[in-house]
Amino acid sequence: MTPLGLFQIVLYFALILAAAKPMGAFMANVFEGKRTFLHPALRWLETLTYRVCGVREDAEQRWTEYTASLLSFSVFGFLLTYLLQRAQAMLPWNPQGLGAVSPDLSFNTAVSFVTNTNWQAYSGESTMSYLVQMAALTVQNFASAAAGIAIAIALVRGFARQEQKTIGNFWVDVTRATVYVLLPLSFVAALVFCSQGVVQNLSPYTSAVTVEGAKQAIAQGPVASQEAIKELGTNGGGFFNANSSHPFENPTPFTNLFQMFLIFLIPGGLTYTFGRMVKDTRQGWAIFAAFSVMFLAGVFVLYHFEQSGNPILGNLGIERHATAAQAGGNMEGKEVRFGIANSALFATITTDASCGAVNSMHDSFTPIAGLVPLFNIMTGEVIFGGVGAGLYGILLYCIIAVFIAGLMVGRTPEYLGKKIEQKEVKMAMLAIIATAASILVFAGISLAANFAEKGYWNAPGAAIANLNNNGPHGFAEMLYAYVSATGNNGSAFAGINANTPWFNLTLGLAMLIGRFLFLIPLLAAAGSLAAKKRLPVTAGTFPTHGPLFVGLLVGTVVIVGALTFFPALSLGPVVEHFLMNSGRLWS
Repeated sequence: MTPLGLFQIVLYFALILAAAKPMGAFMANVFEGKRTFLHPALRWLETLTYRVCGVREDAEQRWTEYTASLLSFSVFGFLLTYLLQRAQAMLPWNPQGLGAVSPDLSFNTAVSFVTNTNWQAYSGESTMSYLVQMAALTVQNFASAAAGIAIAIALVRGFARQEQKTIGNFWVDVTRATVYVLLPLSFVAALVFCSQGVVQNLSPYTSAVTVEGAKQAIAQGPVASQEAIKELGTNGGGFFNANSSHPFENPTPFTNLFQMFLIFLIPGGLTYTFGRMVKDTRQGWAIFAAFSVMFLAGVFVLYHFEQSGNPILGNLGIERHATAAQAGGNMEGKEVRFGIANSALFATITTDASCGAVNSMHDSFTPIAGLVPLFNIMTGEVIFGGVGAGLYGILLYCIIAVFIAGLMVGRTPEYLGKKIEQKEVKMAMLAIIATAASILVFAGISLAANFAEKGYWNAPGAAIANLNNNGPHGFAEMLYAYVSATGNNGSAFAGINANTPWFNLTLGLAMLIGRFLFLIPLLAAAGSLAAKKRLPVTAGTFPTHGPLFVGLLVGTVVIVGALTFFPALSLGPVVEHFLMNSGRLWS
């Protein structure tokens, strides 16, 4: 690791730390219905939305009604996104004349963007028209992000309220998240991106002739507007196939830093929002501290192994069994403008958050470096996490952590004055088990299945024929696909051809499981918690705002993830690491 690289990591973390309190305080005011500096300019838009949609701002919902609203909102978003893709060839703003998207890919993409996964089994610039990019994908970037924030706020109300049957109003929460948080920040971010050279137009692709005399189509389009919400909403779907390593999406070192800042801005701020809403900001800072410990551990491990490089390449020209560092570290798959430190930082941030953006190819990382993004998503992406998703995910682990603490000391577990009882623990475990089962079952079936040579599934032999690598690295490619889909992340090892009916269907189902079988149990827990009476603090109350609780929370996240996925990780990155150090690679 270099001093400059360490400085860049520390600078980034300092920016997120500085932004957490003001951002969190602003969002607390928004969701508590208090007036903010944006109300004079945007209150009319909020009230107009309620009037058009027939929403009563003062009406609240039970957890079942809140859940039904979430599901209906998501179903409508899915149908709209699916139909726009299928009708693409007949719609305007399609200067390249792109045809309709296939049924299976339309299903996968619609599910992907509705669940905030933004997995892309296609090349954006050669598959989606400008209208579909804007009216389907960008709109869902806003909608899915707003829904995630709303769920987190509903769960926070479960802890903050007592003896109440309601947890807020989904439609009001989504509207406020969009009007006061996502829209203004995205507007400013898009202007910043345009100022740095990110493309924003509706022009046909530019035809150019290369120095060799070949003709080339230079893709462009409404990129900056999608780029802003892509990062701010922790969505990650790139306008271009190369994503944030493309110079039209990420042209300068400043835009690279700004993109990373946007990804953690809302998740970091929501920890302070949580503390404000439960009337104890120390609780929010404890969660921020747990996030920070896990984030910094991941980025330094990844950075170390990428900077160390591949020992086999370091040994070239040296005695066979000698060890030598690869000169300059592992630059394979890196965008040379950003180098190893920024690639390691970007990869850790995007897999800590549910953001599939990449500025380097994870498939090219050394084995242990590649393990870090995998494990980040396997935790349920509760290390800052996606907008809303990180907070409600870590609160699930808080429930489990205090339950474990209660078992150890022989007391009824409590968190923020609420007894954690059978229902809350069951709901938390259901969410964890459902997502783990999705990852392991789908990955196992896909690796073991042997389809017909020709048929509906379009798989030439076994499903593993779609992999780019053999051995443990190929196993990691397949595992990563289902980890990313279930974790609603959207990034990939980039070594797997996932645009087949089998993968489009199964990955789509994994995204639905990862989103809704995680959210519904949490909303049930929120309803249960809101109805409970708050208990007074006594000498026997376990404090949940100090270093001891932070350590317990981090340990719970890591241990649950390790126990669940250690066998799979051992068959992939771990064994590949030892084979690499013994002189063997897989291609």
